[in-house]
Amino acid sequence: MTNHAQPPRAAFQIAGREIGDGHAPYIIAEVSGNHNKDLGKALAMIDVAAECGADAVKFQTYTADSLTLPSDKPDFQITSGTWAGWSLHRLYQEAATPYDWFPALFDHGRARGITVFSSPFDNDAVDLLEGLETPAHKIASNEFTDWPLIRHAAATGKPLILSTGTATLEEIDDTVAFLEGEGARNYALLHCVSAYPAPIDSAHMRNITALRERFPVPIGFSDHTLDITAPIVAACLGAAIIEKHFVLDRADGGPDSSFAIEPHELKRLCETVRDAHAALGGPQFGMKDAETKSPIYRRHFYTIRDIAAGETIGPHNVKAIRARRGIAAREFERLFGTTARAAIPAHEPVTWEAVNER
Repeated sequence: MTNHAQPPRAAFQIAGREIGDGHAPYIIAEVSGNHNKDLGKALAMIDVAAECGADAVKFQTYTADSLTLPSDKPDFQITSGTWAGWSLHRLYQEAATPYDWFPALFDHGRARGITVFSSPFDNDAVDLLEGLETPAHKIASNEFTDWPLIRHAAATGKPLILSTGTATLEEIDDTVAFLEGEGARNYALLHCVSAYPAPIDSAHMRNITALRERFPVPIGFSDHTLDITAPIVAACLGAAIIEKHFVLDRADGGPDSSFAIEPHELKRLCETVRDAHAALGGPQFGMKDAETKSPIYRRHFYTIRDIAAGETIGPHNVKAIRARRGIAAREFERLFGTTARAAIPAHEPVTWEAVNER
């Protein structure tokens, strides 16, 4: 079981970008299979992600044979949801990114100044990505308990980002313990609902808070809902990483297009998530930086008529009003019943120097 005492939350870098508390969420634009087997479109998606303000573009590295078997048996048939009627093997054949594209994808990302990395689904995929000097590896939610794959990815020493998906809390504890036993130190956990699409009322965003309380590593969110509401909520809950599927045009179709956002939505997501993070601030009480730049009129006591020397101070001759100076309204019990040391004209602030305290 993971120790619940909270040491300082770990942070790490991907391609020089700091990820963790105190930094804006790291935004990953997920391509998946939405390139529709068109390399030109995949390269254009890198361009669009960079223009929209994403930190990274992510692909998936697998073959249909590395994920499943070409079987017509019921265990391999999808019976509901987005891909109902397809076999697993057919789906993965349709969605797979050709391995010979990856050098061009990584080179194009470097040229555009945006990080490109991928989710490997077997050891050969890890090795391919390592040959391209990937800055990180993403472990997909259904591979969260694939410890042989995690061991191979952890052995690279690269940062790991793991989606928790359907994993139980016990499975998350066990996988974290396994990761640390393998020497992994730079890793993040993403809350994820493995439904495609995920209904907004099944997003369970408080899982982010629960994971943050349990594990002293960056916690993020991999989103499959239909809009950008959940990612904004994630930013407000302290998510360090936000991953979202996108597509150039939903009308073009694609394996994940039905729950992917279009470029204008991706741009809005990047802007709004960063604004939400900036709005969190603090905690800071008392005078804020912004408040020092504008007049602040809190309630202070002022005379409402001329007061003679020796006159008792009370509600009949002073009033707490909005003004810059004077005794604060919360001091009324201490003020009432004192006497004026000297005459005080009307509409003047009442100060402690002006009264004889009881």
